[in-house]
Amino acid sequence: MTVRVGILGATGAVGQRFIQLLDDHPTFELAAVTASPESAGLTYREAAKWRVDTAIPDDVADMEVVATEPAAIADADVDLLFSSLPSSVAAEVEPPFLEAGYVVSSNSSNDRMAEDVPLTIPEINPDHLGLIDVQRDDRGWDGALVKNPNCSTITMVPTLAALDEFGLEAVHVSTLQAVSGAGYSGVTSMEILDNAIPHIGGEEDKMETESRKLLGSFDGAELSLHDADVAASCNRIPTLDGHLENVFADLAESPEPAAVREAMRGFESADLPSSPERLIKVFGPDEPDRPQPRLDRTYADGMGIVAGGVESTTEGVQYNCLAHNTIRGAAGASILNGELLVEEGYV
Repeated sequence: MTVRVGILGATGAVGQRFIQLLDDHPTFELAAVTASPESAGLTYREAAKWRVDTAIPDDVADMEVVATEPAAIADADVDLLFSSLPSSVAAEVEPPFLEAGYVVSSNSSNDRMAEDVPLTIPEINPDHLGLIDVQRDDRGWDGALVKNPNCSTITMVPTLAALDEFGLEAVHVSTLQAVSGAGYSGVTSMEILDNAIPHIGGEEDKMETESRKLLGSFDGAELSLHDADVAASCNRIPTLDGHLENVFADLAESPEPAAVREAMRGFESADLPSSPERLIKVFGPDEPDRPQPRLDRTYADGMGIVAGGVESTTEGVQYNCLAHNTIRGAAGASILNGELLVEEGYV
């Protein structure tokens, strides 16, 4: 089965990751790329300042970039759209595609916490796709909007899901986030070199709210947030890729570190084309200085989570976790959601 796909906002940092990850995909065939009006009519090679560490695929380089509007892709016969638009743009641009009947798997942050929009990590909450039926009834469109969470949230939540068997009650997390998470022009070299920035606008709220939605329960009609309180402190550091996070989880039970490591290692991955064979790789006490961004961000081709430093605390457990923020944390997450949409028959 071949599914024709398009990318909304294909020339930016995340859009380029989409193109890289979709190259030679077993199911998805890229059929349309959109960008700003200034780029429309150019070839992709002309429109994109390519920065990914692999070459632009030949079949994409000469593809014509079109405007980000339904009429511009009408002849492309697209079944599924991936959105990497800035959230302020996506809030205006995504609804017309949904009203036109398109299914959109979006990395953009707008509408992630909307009651009728699935915020999905396939290994964690695939049943939340049932919100699509609620969404269609509420909004009166034939399309479907699915969101993946923020890059820092994706790094942490799979490990929390593994801990939920011990009674997850509260979470405190401090992040060390790579500069690529801000986009190519997001942080200047003079700001970040020889420095760390102890604030990332909006990031803490995303982690605190999205985590509870992802871990919540869906009864077929509405979604209930998880009861655990989540508090986050987010910091930008001079690493290119890979978000490292220090997590302190309060648990109802008091598991030994070995039991925590086993729960994480045994957490089931999804059976999708882009799924890692093992979702969470866990370092033991013999390697207390792992994970590290430079050494571990490419685990499972950047689609896996890496944890380590597991220790007991008076309230539960503490550990570190890491993921590649533009692969698992962005484009790869949207592609995985797209694969889930196909598997569940929404595409």
